[in-house]
Amino acid sequence: MTMPYVNELKERFLRYVAVSSESNPKNPTVPSSEGQRALARLLEEELKELGLEEIELNEHAILTAKLPGNADNAPSIGFVAHLDTVPVNLSPNVKAQVLHYEGGDVCLNRELDIWLRLSEHPELADYVGQDIVFTDGTSVLGADNKAAIANVMTMLGIMQRENRPHGDIRVAFVPDEEIGLCGSKLLDLNKFKVDFAYTIDCCALGEIVYETFNAGSVVFSIDGVTAHPMSAKGVLVNPLLVATDLMARFDRLQTPEHTEGKEGYWWFTECTANAARCTLRMNIRDFDRVRYEERKRFALDAVESVKAQHSRAKIEVQVTDVYNNIADSLGDDRWPIDLLYQAADRLNIAPNTIAMRGGTDGSALSVKGLLTPNYFTGAHNFHSNAEFLPLPSLHKSLEMTLTVLDLAAKRG
Repeated sequence: MTMPYVNELKERFLRYVAVSSESNPKNPTVPSSEGQRALARLLEEELKELGLEEIELNEHAILTAKLPGNADNAPSIGFVAHLDTVPVNLSPNVKAQVLHYEGGDVCLNRELDIWLRLSEHPELADYVGQDIVFTDGTSVLGADNKAAIANVMTMLGIMQRENRPHGDIRVAFVPDEEIGLCGSKLLDLNKFKVDFAYTIDCCALGEIVYETFNAGSVVFSIDGVTAHPMSAKGVLVNPLLVATDLMARFDRLQTPEHTEGKEGYWWFTECTANAARCTLRMNIRDFDRVRYEERKRFALDAVESVKAQHSRAKIEVQVTDVYNNIADSLGDDRWPIDLLYQAADRLNIAPNTIAMRGGTDGSALSVKGLLTPNYFTGAHNFHSNAEFLPLPSLHKSLEMTLTVLDLAAKRG
């Protein structure tokens, strides 16, 4: 890429991360935050300036648009990126900074004495001598997923200015990925008509993903029996202790902190309680569909067991499927995935195929019939104030996008 594209890519990224768009898991509407709608409106205006067609921003802040193809028989390809940043206990306002990394520890915020220590983040050593976008230590960076938004928007401008051959390109910017892939689940595939699509939603240079977790959420509701301690014997049923007995039914070695690779887990994420009632929330994750279903059944069986132990407590459980493993929707045509490896080979990027211990919008779209694998943004340490994005890796991510389109058009 020539220098103007590099500068455009960086400027777009910094512009997008400056828009606060943290999703809100306590709000059931889509979008869950007005910041996501604000970012969608900004992108809508930029798409109009680029001259795209069929631009539509709906009531859910789902923004779609089309760049008509100019090459015969080339496939129609979609790109999907999410508008929200993860809701964590950090500031929702991102203050990004570009630093030239010379090695060692990085001071993110002198006033608050916040450092990125090389001993804690040895991956920094791979980027000595590079310009890197960091936070000021008070927020996530939002490369998840605004690096992808910058990638896609820059790609659209390049395709037009250089009149590169391509089939129809459709883009979709969707809300609330971080809290259940809500936007992609609402994306109308009768309008977003493509042969296949991509997300650009993880992680270091070279990563390619077409396997994700099967994911479920479980809510346990426990009603106890209240009584004054002076007359509590044989009467009081403490819902907190019932919850403790319920959690004890689950193997402590099958939790995120004890698992890796393709190992599944249980994860108790929240407990709200008083003397009368306790609500306990848990996530279930597994790559294997059979084991995932077994985990769901185990959760239901655990409830029945604790009911027998605490017969006077009222225990209810709700299990909800959140997303599916992309690999279960592959079918026989792997060409969209093969394109990623061909593009990486052309760019001399060593591919790193990973089974993502999480999900992408592609997890929801693939199960709906739209195969949507994923490739890297170049960023590290998503969902933390240690998140950073080496700019050369972001440039390579854009080159992957352009090369995939070039290869697809030539085959077409």
